[in-house]
Amino acid sequence: MSQEKRNNINELETSPVGKLLWKYSVPAVVGMLVMSLYSVVDRIFIGQGVGADAIAGLAITFPVMNISAAIGILIGAGAAARISILLGAKDMHGAEKVLGNALVLIVINGLIYTSLFGIFIDEILMLFGASEATLPYARDFMLWMLPGMLLTNITYSFNSIMRSSGYPTKAMVTMIIGAVANVILAPIFIFVFDLGIKGAAIATDIAMAISGAFVMLHFFDKTKNLHFVPGIYRLQWRIVWPIIAIGAAPSLVSAASSAITAIINTTLYKYGGDVAVGAAGIFVTYTSLLTTVVVGMCQGLQPIIGYNYGAGRLDRLKRAFWLATGASVLITIVGAAFGQLCPGLIARAFTVDQELISATVNALTISLTLFYVVGFQIVATTFLQSIGLAGKSIFLSLVRQVIFLIPFLMILPGYFGLDGVWASFPTADVFSTTTAALMIWWEMHQLGK
Repeated sequence: MSQEKRNNINELETSPVGKLLWKYSVPAVVGMLVMSLYSVVDRIFIGQGVGADAIAGLAITFPVMNISAAIGILIGAGAAARISILLGAKDMHGAEKVLGNALVLIVINGLIYTSLFGIFIDEILMLFGASEATLPYARDFMLWMLPGMLLTNITYSFNSIMRSSGYPTKAMVTMIIGAVANVILAPIFIFVFDLGIKGAAIATDIAMAISGAFVMLHFFDKTKNLHFVPGIYRLQWRIVWPIIAIGAAPSLVSAASSAITAIINTTLYKYGGDVAVGAAGIFVTYTSLLTTVVVGMCQGLQPIIGYNYGAGRLDRLKRAFWLATGASVLITIVGAAFGQLCPGLIARAFTVDQELISATVNALTISLTLFYVVGFQIVATTFLQSIGLAGKSIFLSLVRQVIFLIPFLMILPGYFGLDGVWASFPTADVFSTTTAALMIWWEMHQLGK
């Protein structure tokens, strides 16, 4: 193995933890923020150029897109975590087999779900809260997005693997290339070609194709420390199961978001109509930007924890966790404060409709009350996932969105109407954060033994 290859891998065990977390997290955060520009740019252009019904229709597509993302995360996050542990244990051949199996799984699953979405698109969108006014916009966007969904999964999954195998900066460049292409192409297809909401989908498809080509070329390059080799593509249960088990936690978060969004959208439509659904779209966009920064940091944290766990360096593992926790909580504190102090500024970035602005201001003011604790929850789940505790990471990933949020969404609106929907979020945050803290305390205690 060349000196460059050894340095890329061994620094995960030898470099100072703070410096290493910075090196891996900053490119991951930048990459995640740039990735978020795909949807944010589309929503801004659509909201400003097409109208309030269009942005509400786009909000309806969020859960469908989350299902696609969940499948990609299931494989990509699981494969990245397994590869980190195997590299830490100096098992290069095992890491290569995970790489090949991940590619086959992504392609097979992508072909299945894109076909099903194409056949049952209207029924799926109606299930997630589409109305007669918003269905045409949601349908136009989703039908043109279907080809790009498989490309999205390939890009994001192998981007995570690229970072885990020692190339954090190149993983960031992958996201920047696609985002820049989308920022350039979206206004051209929406306004110049007058394609409206479908133009945003086409621009995203092209941008994802560019990013996907860039990341896959990396793994076909035999000079890289982890690359495609013959004999690694036959699916083997002993390889597939750990990928799925570890990736299940972040995947279920994304899948649960779809179910939650469906419940939220139908409840909001009942109490506030399409305007309330549109406000939810802006609320989700803003909070997604904040959690994207934390998730990006956790993507940088994951290979550090996984590698050092595999290498038996538990002191470095714990230090990385607490450094990431402190930074993540600070991020969500700042984001929650800005959202509550300047909600009108955020709303006007997405729409000029005064009714929608007022609804969004109310949504942000209430729902962000305790959002500052969400950063810790995300880091805690990543920690459990990175050391291979699949069952516990799955449970913790579902605590906030399923175990606590769904019951409150069913109870509080009956007493407080529309405000009860927004109040469900901070209420769930209290209980889920307490649960996460207790689980992390126990696992740290066990590691100490």
